[in-house]
Amino acid sequence: MIYREFQDLKLSALGMGAMRLPVITGDDSQIDEEAAKAMVDYAMSHGVNYYDTAWGYHGGQSELVMGRALKAYPRDSFYLATKFPGYDLSNMDKVEEIFEKQLEKCGVEYFDFYLFHNVCEKNIDAYLDPKYGIYEYLTEQKKKGRIRHLGFSAHGSYDVMKRFLEAYGEAMEFCQIQLNYLDWSFQDAKRKVELLEEYHLPVWVMEPLRGGKLASLDEKDAVRLAALRPEETVPAWAFRFLQSLPQVTVVLSGMSNMEQLQENIRTFEEDRPLNEKEMKELLAVADDMVSRIALPCTACHYCVSHCPQELDIPGLISLYNEHCFTGGGFIAPMVMSTIPKEKWPNACIGCRSCEAVCPQEIKISEAMADFAGRLEG
Repeated sequence: MIYREFQDLKLSALGMGAMRLPVITGDDSQIDEEAAKAMVDYAMSHGVNYYDTAWGYHGGQSELVMGRALKAYPRDSFYLATKFPGYDLSNMDKVEEIFEKQLEKCGVEYFDFYLFHNVCEKNIDAYLDPKYGIYEYLTEQKKKGRIRHLGFSAHGSYDVMKRFLEAYGEAMEFCQIQLNYLDWSFQDAKRKVELLEEYHLPVWVMEPLRGGKLASLDEKDAVRLAALRPEETVPAWAFRFLQSLPQVTVVLSGMSNMEQLQENIRTFEEDRPLNEKEMKELLAVADDMVSRIALPCTACHYCVSHCPQELDIPGLISLYNEHCFTGGGFIAPMVMSTIPKEKWPNACIGCRSCEAVCPQEIKISEAMADFAGRLEG
């Protein structure tokens, strides 16, 4: 197992995420505890020392199962991370109640790593609102040693992350973001990494395989990569990309079965960063993957000046592209929930004034109608 230094610790470069544990009969809230424990045992025996869970994973069962699985090991032999569930605004005034319950559920007296969960457009104002006392409470728990290291995870935009860091950056020690070779450009992950560098914050990675989408590729894309590294599996390319980024400390993978765990551990037995040629080809593959689905909007904003509804068309197209590529997901609906209804895609009246000035000749009115339908569906 490869290890990365973080302050005075040595963390396994591969961390076990507990959001996609094996389940019984397809029910996400019914974890196959025996299978999950076997995976934890295998991970521990093969050098994985970082375990990531959260309040809401598996309908609230993940913390319980991980706590029981790790109870078999000395407390100083692993690092446990969980998060305050600010993705649900109804939790904002319950930080003390939830934190105490999390310690109880996990069966520990302290958390090695604790995060503000999913900082995004939907909750940034609440996270920054002093009336909830979330920041004050969590920093106090750190002073008491009940939190060893404090950080945050973010699915929000660059601007949202910047707002959070401007307010709380001095107290943050790490940040967890969605990072993979597809989202390096597609979700502006490169710029987010650069922002974190400005604050001297190491990166924890979630969704390294983008929910499994990078675990297999179209045959022609796989052939392009195999020409450079015939011995490398397709999923391994995603991990090698992350091994190439010096800002990355821990890569979390939500593995659903023993086979995935074993394969990923084999990959992390070696540190094999990409060379310049390999990196260029991998990012070209990513661009091609996106171009097959996404609309080629360059955010020139010519359309905005011609829209009688004053819609943020480039912003909507960006969300539409994400929603289409992912096949749904929570990011677009999450962001849309923060936008006034009169600025949603269904506000498009189909006048096509925007299309008359679009350099890319995008059929914007059709995209807006499709996006509206997908959101309603």
